[in-house]
Amino acid sequence: MPLMLKKVLIIFIGLSIVALAGCGTKVSRKDVDETIDLSGSWNDTDSRMVSRTMINDMLNQRWLRNYTRKNRKPPTVIVGRIRNLSHEHINVNTFVADIERAMINSGEVEFVASRDERGDIREERKDQDLHATEKTRKAMGQEIGADFMLKGTINTVIDSLKKTQLRYYQVDLTLISLANNRKVWLGQKKIKKLVEGSNLRY
Repeated sequence: MPLMLKKVLIIFIGLSIVALAGCGTKVSRKDVDETIDLSGSWNDTDSRMVSRTMINDMLNQRWLRNYTRKNRKPPTVIVGRIRNLSHEHINVNTFVADIERAMINSGEVEFVASRDERGDIREERKDQDLHATEKTRKAMGQEIGADFMLKGTINTVIDSLKKTQLRYYQVDLTLISLANNRKVWLGQKKIKKLVEGSNLRY
């Protein structure tokens, strides 16, 4: 192989190695409660903050004191459908999980499984009827009915000009009595983000 060709090949290999090294993935661990905004979109921080704020407000309103005093027990709550009506993809399941965690950890209300979860549990009870001992099997028809259902929506409004974007999120939650469809609490939380950059998503 000619000397000149060898030099060119060596230089090419060297540049390729440098380029590959520069394209390597760098990963660093972060605290899960640390606020990190990369794109300006809805993220885990928004989900935690909104759920905690709204559930704290819900549990500090008069409806809870009135129900507990009248019935001498805490109310039983179930989370219904939370609809994402925003312009972007939002994982509603993680938001619902944050809501459920905030309610359960408060100790102010009792909580029952969702419709999807109940299906799995009922299948397990059916299986126990056939295979578990009489002493340990759990009987059908012993479920606790919810007193209230929590429903809600997530909406967004986007205002953009050139490389600047204002993102406005509004979360509305409603607590409804299953006995008479009466709305006992209306909650609303708003988030406003100013995003600046050349790679904005609409």
